[in-house]
Amino acid sequence: MSQDQPVTVVCTYTVKPGHEAEFEALLEKHWPALHGAGLTTDHPPQHFRGVQVGEPGGRSDAKGQYVEIYQWKNGGSAGLAHQMPEVMAVWEPMGAICSDMRFPHFEPFTPGA
Repeated sequence: MSQDQPVTVVCTYTVKPGHEAEFEALLEKHWPALHGAGLTTDHPPQHFRGVQVGEPGGRSDAKGQYVEIYQWKNGGSAGLAHQMPEVMAVWEPMGAICSDMRFPHFEPFTPGA
């Protein structure tokens, strides 16, 4: 992967019970802060919120789970974000209300190619 190419990040967040509304308000500010700092592509993010399917407490209960998918402008953007106060102003409170956060990065590929 080239450092100059966009990188897709699939953020998964597990929000502590009772903090969902607070988290959603922060998530609303997240991509605008990253994009305003010139760290993302112009492609808007996708957001998903977990829902309960099946029996309460069952394996498919995703309450408190959130997914955000967006593209860093390049391979160095994630590192730069940690140096920007406008980004940290969103990330620090997010971290305080999440019990787990993961940020795997992906590049496109064609199976069999």
